Amino acid sequence: MLDCKGIVVYTSFFRKSFLFSILSIIISFSAFSQREEHRPNHDNWPYYFGMSISYNSSTLHPSKHPTFIQNDSVLSVEPGSSGGIALGLIGTLQLSPRFSIRANPQLIIGGAKYFTYSLKYPTFEEKAIEKKTLPSTIVSFPFQVKFNSDRIGNFRTYLVGGVKYDMDLSSNSQARNAEELVKLNKYDFGIEAGIGFNFFFKFVTFSPEIKISNGLSNIHSRDVNLKYSNVLDRLQSRMLVFSIILED
Repeated sequence: MLDCKGIVVYTSFFRKSFLFSILSIIISFSAFSQREEHRPNHDNWPYYFGMSISYNSSTLHPSKHPTFIQNDSVLSVEPGSSGGIALGLIGTLQLSPRFSIRANPQLIIGGAKYFTYSLKYPTFEEKAIEKKTLPSTIVSFPFQVKFNSDRIGNFRTYLVGGVKYDMDLSSNSQARNAEELVKLNKYDFGIEAGIGFNFFFKFVTFSPEIKISNGLSNIHSRDVNLKYSNVLDRLQSRMLVFSIILED
Protein backbone atom coordinates (compact mmCIF):
# COMPACT_ATOMS: atom_id res chain seq x y z
CA MET A 1 0.00 0.00 0.00
CA LEU A 2 1.00 3.62 -0.50
CA ASP A 3 2.45 5.25 2.62
CA CYS A 4 0.58 8.57 3.06
CA LYS A 5 1.76 9.50 6.50
CA GLY A 6 3.24 12.81 5.38
CA ILE A 7 5.55 12.90 8.42
CA VAL A 8 8.95 14.43 7.77
CA VAL A 9 11.79 11.98 8.43
CA TYR A 10 14.68 13.58 10.27
CA THR A 11 17.90 12.00 11.47
CA SER A 12 18.15 11.40 15.19
CA PHE A 13 21.63 12.86 15.29
CA PHE A 14 20.63 16.21 13.81
CA ARG A 15 17.51 16.47 15.93
CA LYS A 16 19.41 15.88 19.16
CA SER A 17 22.25 18.20 18.14
CA PHE A 18 19.88 21.02 17.27
CA LEU A 19 17.86 20.72 20.48
CA PHE A 20 21.07 20.62 22.50
CA SER A 21 22.34 23.73 20.70
CA ILE A 22 19.12 25.66 21.32
CA LEU A 23 19.11 24.66 24.99
CA SER A 24 22.76 25.69 25.32
CA ILE A 25 22.05 29.05 23.70
CA ILE A 26 19.11 29.78 26.00
CA ILE A 27 21.06 28.77 29.11
CA SER A 28 24.14 30.69 28.03
CA PHE A 29 22.19 33.84 27.39
CA SER A 30 20.02 33.67 30.52
CA ALA A 31 22.80 35.46 32.42
CA PHE A 32 23.46 37.73 29.43
CA SER A 33 19.86 38.97 29.49
CA GLN A 34 20.33 40.34 32.99
CA ARG A 35 23.17 42.65 31.99
CA GLU A 36 22.96 46.18 30.66
CA GLU A 37 20.07 46.43 28.20
CA HIS A 38 21.24 46.88 24.64
CA ARG A 39 19.36 49.12 22.21
CA PRO A 40 16.34 49.68 24.47
CA ASN A 41 14.60 51.73 21.76
CA HIS A 42 14.92 49.06 19.09
CA ASP A 43 11.15 48.43 19.03
CA ASN A 44 10.59 52.07 18.14
CA TRP A 45 12.49 51.72 14.87
CA PRO A 46 10.07 51.87 11.89
CA TYR A 47 11.97 49.14 10.02
CA TYR A 48 15.17 47.13 10.04
CA PHE A 49 16.97 44.55 7.91
CA GLY A 50 18.97 41.37 8.28
CA MET A 51 19.99 38.03 6.82
CA SER A 52 19.19 34.40 7.52
CA ILE A 53 20.87 31.04 7.09
CA SER A 54 18.74 27.93 7.45
CA TYR A 55 18.80 24.16 7.41
CA ASN A 56 15.63 22.48 6.19
CA SER A 57 14.37 18.93 5.96
CA SER A 58 11.71 18.60 3.29
CA THR A 59 9.51 15.88 1.89
CA LEU A 60 6.41 15.42 -0.26
CA HIS A 61 3.11 14.32 1.28
CA PRO A 62 1.48 11.97 -1.26
CA SER A 63 -2.03 10.68 -1.76
CA LYS A 64 -2.61 7.63 -3.90
CA HIS A 65 -4.64 7.77 -7.07
CA PRO A 66 -7.95 5.83 -7.07
CA THR A 67 -6.55 3.53 -9.77
CA PHE A 68 -3.58 2.53 -7.59
CA ILE A 69 -5.17 -0.75 -6.48
CA GLN A 70 -5.59 -1.70 -10.14
CA ASN A 71 -1.90 -1.20 -10.82
CA ASP A 72 0.05 -4.41 -11.33
CA SER A 73 3.54 -2.89 -11.54
CA VAL A 74 4.03 -0.87 -8.34
CA LEU A 75 3.30 -2.52 -5.00
CA SER A 76 4.11 0.42 -2.71
CA VAL A 77 5.51 3.94 -2.67
CA GLU A 78 7.20 5.59 0.28
CA PRO A 79 8.29 9.28 0.38
CA GLY A 80 11.64 10.36 1.78
CA SER A 81 13.48 13.56 2.57
CA SER A 82 16.92 15.09 2.67
CA GLY A 83 18.42 18.24 4.07
CA GLY A 84 19.02 21.53 2.30
CA ILE A 85 20.54 24.94 3.02
CA ALA A 86 18.80 28.30 2.54
CA LEU A 87 20.28 31.80 2.40
CA GLY A 88 17.98 34.79 2.63
CA LEU A 89 17.47 38.47 3.32
CA ILE A 90 14.99 39.79 5.89
CA GLY A 91 13.12 43.08 5.98
CA THR A 92 10.90 43.90 8.97
CA LEU A 93 8.31 46.67 9.19
CA GLN A 94 7.29 47.56 12.74
CA LEU A 95 3.56 48.06 13.31
CA SER A 96 3.81 48.27 17.11
CA PRO A 97 6.10 46.94 19.87
CA ARG A 98 4.05 43.73 19.70
CA PHE A 99 3.44 43.26 15.98
CA SER A 100 5.53 43.55 12.84
CA ILE A 101 5.43 42.36 9.22
CA ARG A 102 8.40 40.44 7.86
CA ALA A 103 9.54 39.47 4.35
CA ASN A 104 12.24 36.83 3.92
CA PRO A 105 13.09 36.08 0.27
CA GLN A 106 15.56 33.20 0.11
CA LEU A 107 17.28 30.68 -2.10
CA ILE A 108 16.90 27.06 -0.96
CA ILE A 109 19.63 24.78 -2.28
CA GLY A 110 19.43 21.01 -1.94
CA GLY A 111 16.64 19.40 0.01
CA ALA A 112 15.95 16.88 -2.75
CA LYS A 113 12.83 14.74 -2.37
CA TYR A 114 12.66 11.11 -3.31
CA PHE A 115 10.29 8.15 -3.54
CA THR A 116 11.11 4.52 -2.88
CA TYR A 117 9.10 2.14 -5.08
CA SER A 118 8.54 -1.56 -4.56
CA LEU A 119 8.05 -3.14 -7.98
CA LYS A 120 6.20 -6.37 -8.69
CA TYR A 121 7.66 -6.94 -12.13
CA PRO A 122 10.97 -5.07 -12.43
CA THR A 123 12.47 -4.88 -15.90
CA PHE A 124 16.00 -5.99 -16.75
CA GLU A 125 17.34 -2.51 -15.96
CA GLU A 126 15.35 -2.13 -12.73
CA LYS A 127 15.60 -3.50 -9.21
CA ALA A 128 12.78 -4.75 -7.02
CA ILE A 129 13.27 -1.62 -4.91
CA GLU A 130 13.77 1.56 -6.95
CA LYS A 131 14.59 5.00 -5.56
CA LYS A 132 13.65 8.03 -7.66
CA THR A 133 15.19 11.36 -6.62
CA LEU A 134 13.71 14.75 -7.48
CA PRO A 135 16.36 17.50 -7.26
CA SER A 136 15.22 20.84 -5.91
CA THR A 137 16.45 24.44 -6.07
CA ILE A 138 13.76 26.82 -4.83
CA VAL A 139 13.36 30.57 -4.73
CA SER A 140 10.97 31.22 -1.83
CA PHE A 141 9.05 34.40 -0.93
CA PRO A 142 7.64 34.14 2.63
CA PHE A 143 5.56 36.98 4.12
CA GLN A 144 4.89 36.71 7.84
CA VAL A 145 3.34 38.45 10.82
CA LYS A 146 5.57 38.46 13.90
CA PHE A 147 4.15 38.66 17.43
CA ASN A 148 6.63 39.67 20.14
CA SER A 149 6.52 38.81 23.84
CA ASP A 150 7.62 41.22 26.56
CA ARG A 151 11.32 41.92 26.44
CA ILE A 152 13.27 40.77 29.50
CA GLY A 153 16.62 42.53 29.47
CA ASN A 154 18.26 41.43 26.24
CA PHE A 155 16.00 38.42 25.61
CA ARG A 156 12.58 37.96 24.01
CA THR A 157 10.53 35.19 22.43
CA TYR A 158 8.30 35.62 19.40
CA LEU A 159 5.83 33.77 17.19
CA VAL A 160 5.62 34.01 13.39
CA GLY A 161 2.95 32.95 10.94
CA GLY A 162 2.21 33.70 7.33
CA VAL A 163 2.20 32.55 3.73
CA LYS A 164 4.84 31.72 1.15
CA TYR A 165 5.11 31.50 -2.63
CA ASP A 166 7.76 29.17 -4.05
CA MET A 167 9.28 28.79 -7.50
CA ASP A 168 11.20 25.57 -8.17
CA LEU A 169 14.04 26.24 -10.60
CA SER A 170 14.55 22.48 -10.99
CA SER A 171 10.98 21.77 -12.06
CA ASN A 172 10.76 18.95 -14.60
CA SER A 173 7.08 19.35 -15.49
CA GLN A 174 7.98 20.14 -19.10
CA ALA A 175 10.36 17.21 -19.50
CA ARG A 176 9.64 15.10 -22.56
CA ASN A 177 11.85 12.08 -21.96
CA ALA A 178 10.46 11.39 -18.51
CA GLU A 179 9.69 7.68 -18.40
CA GLU A 180 11.37 7.30 -15.00
CA LEU A 181 10.33 10.62 -13.51
CA VAL A 182 7.66 12.00 -11.24
CA LYS A 183 7.07 15.42 -12.73
CA LEU A 184 6.56 18.40 -10.43
CA ASN A 185 4.99 21.77 -11.17
CA LYS A 186 7.12 24.87 -10.92
CA TYR A 187 5.02 26.93 -8.49
CA ASP A 188 3.75 26.26 -4.98
CA PHE A 189 1.78 28.17 -2.36
CA GLY A 190 1.72 27.40 1.36
CA ILE A 191 1.47 28.49 4.98
CA GLU A 192 4.11 28.74 7.71
CA ALA A 193 4.24 28.99 11.51
CA GLY A 194 7.08 28.99 14.01
CA ILE A 195 8.71 30.25 17.18
CA GLY A 196 11.96 32.13 17.72
CA PHE A 197 14.14 33.80 20.33
CA ASN A 198 15.63 37.32 20.08
CA PHE A 199 18.96 37.96 21.80
CA PHE A 200 19.88 41.66 21.68
CA PHE A 201 23.56 42.49 21.38
CA LYS A 202 25.09 45.93 21.20
CA PHE A 203 25.09 46.07 17.40
CA VAL A 204 23.06 43.07 16.24
CA THR A 205 20.06 40.91 17.14
CA PHE A 206 20.76 37.16 17.09
CA SER A 207 17.67 34.95 16.62
CA PRO A 208 17.47 31.13 16.44
CA GLU A 209 14.12 30.06 14.97
CA ILE A 210 12.22 26.85 14.19
CA LYS A 211 9.40 26.83 11.66
CA ILE A 212 6.96 24.42 9.99
CA SER A 213 6.04 25.06 6.35
CA ASN A 214 3.20 23.23 4.57
CA GLY A 215 2.35 23.58 0.90
CA LEU A 216 -1.33 23.85 -0.04
CA SER A 217 -1.00 23.34 -3.80
CA ASN A 218 -0.92 20.06 -5.64
CA ILE A 219 2.50 20.20 -7.30
CA HIS A 220 2.21 16.83 -9.02
CA SER A 221 2.05 17.03 -12.81
CA ARG A 222 0.50 13.57 -13.18
CA ASP A 223 1.09 11.61 -16.36
CA VAL A 224 -1.03 8.47 -16.85
CA ASN A 225 1.61 7.07 -19.21
CA LEU A 226 4.36 7.03 -16.59
CA LYS A 227 4.25 4.13 -14.15
CA TYR A 228 6.10 6.04 -11.41
CA SER A 229 3.68 8.94 -11.73
CA ASN A 230 0.28 7.45 -12.44
CA VAL A 231 0.06 5.67 -9.06
CA LEU A 232 0.18 9.06 -7.33
CA ASP A 233 -2.52 11.72 -7.19
CA ARG A 234 -1.76 14.82 -5.09
CA LEU A 235 1.71 15.79 -3.87
CA GLN A 236 2.07 18.56 -1.29
CA SER A 237 5.32 19.91 0.10
CA ARG A 238 6.24 19.65 3.79
CA MET A 239 9.24 21.32 5.40
CA LEU A 240 10.79 21.77 8.83
CA VAL A 241 13.18 24.71 8.98
CA PHE A 242 15.86 25.65 11.53
CA SER A 243 17.19 29.21 11.04
CA ILE A 244 19.77 31.57 12.46
CA ILE A 245 18.79 35.20 11.83
CA LEU A 246 21.02 38.26 12.23
CA GLU A 247 19.35 41.71 12.19
CA ASP A 248 20.57 45.25 12.76
